[in-house]
Amino acid sequence: EEQNRLLRDRPDQPQNPKVLRIAIIGAPNAGKSTLSNQLLGRKVFPVSKKVHTTRCKARGVVTYEDTQLIILDTPGLTSPFKAKRHKLEEAMLTDPWDSMKHADLVLVLVDVSDHWTRNSLSKEVLKCLSEFPHIPSVLVLNKVDLLKKKHILLELVTELTEGIVNGKKLEVRSALKHNSSSSAKPPPQTTQASPPENRAPESPCLQETDQAQEGSSLDSSSDTRASESSLVTEEVQGPRGLKNRKGWPGFQEIFMLAALCGEEVDTLKRYLLMQAKPGPWEFHSGVLTSQSPQEICDNIIREKILEYLPLEVPYGVVQVTEMWEEGPSGELLIVQNLLVPRKSHMMMLIGRGGKVISRIAQEAGQDLMNAFLCDVRLKLKVELKS
Repeated sequence: EEQNRLLRDRPDQPQNPKVLRIAIIGAPNAGKSTLSNQLLGRKVFPVSKKVHTTRCKARGVVTYEDTQLIILDTPGLTSPFKAKRHKLEEAMLTDPWDSMKHADLVLVLVDVSDHWTRNSLSKEVLKCLSEFPHIPSVLVLNKVDLLKKKHILLELVTELTEGIVNGKKLEVRSALKHNSSSSAKPPPQTTQASPPENRAPESPCLQETDQAQEGSSLDSSSDTRASESSLVTEEVQGPRGLKNRKGWPGFQEIFMLAALCGEEVDTLKRYLLMQAKPGPWEFHSGVLTSQSPQEICDNIIREKILEYLPLEVPYGVVQVTEMWEEGPSGELLIVQNLLVPRKSHMMMLIGRGGKVISRIAQEAGQDLMNAFLCDVRLKLKVELKS
């Protein structure tokens, strides 16, 4: 009831409100929901190692002083073939595109720990960027903490940006040249987002990475940037098209972070707050997400099912909430029925001696307590689909 009231109420507008709508796009399992949760400061979006955990477009809301960030957490951009394979809803294909239409800024998330996909942006991501070249975009390299060889980041930045950031060519200077130049100052928006243990000045690969980022950050008031950015856009739309393209030369900034442990997420958050433009808030300051409590509950339970069931099995589970009420001491009582298509799937979900389903209920219950800030008693039942 409280969530419905907050969503229904008019936003409590400050005197000079600012707002920024952010679409987070990327390949499935790049860490979009993890990053969204870190920006929000609380877990409201489901997270799993399996692809397509996020099944629909949901909004997260960060309100700080007079500024509101609206985070559009979208399903991973996927092809119709893969959507059919995972029994995904039509919304999985259309939601990321809808989010782009409403965004003021796009964060393109790339998982640098995946050596199969990290060297190029997916065709779906490139198609999305080329359809909306007028929307400012930022490249976010995620999971840098899992990368042992930091010099790879330099190569990835060059490939994923085609050597152009903010309308300028990336400048990669040697560490020796950089140290001898006393006047060289890093620009204000340069981010050095590598794990702390790798920040020692004697690490040459990190110094090179910092140089790459230094070349990528420019004064946003530069007149030359605007003209060069338009040239970049024209080149993207030109005859070369998307077929052989691996990167995108239209990114304004590059950030490197580890969303799971929160490494450098605050740096990105500060940058986003600075990008907000004058405009009315969409949500009351008390709103954290546009999802209903039931949707949060469904998503968190499905996250655990994805985590503990093998291969394609979890994608066939249907969730039906049988009870949702407040107990005598103010605790939330939830009973959910999990319908599975086959008896073998049922046995997997229950587990030997009921261990799997008990673990799912326990972990989901704990996450729900953290999300709703109250005691939650969760009971899960497993049945065959009739």
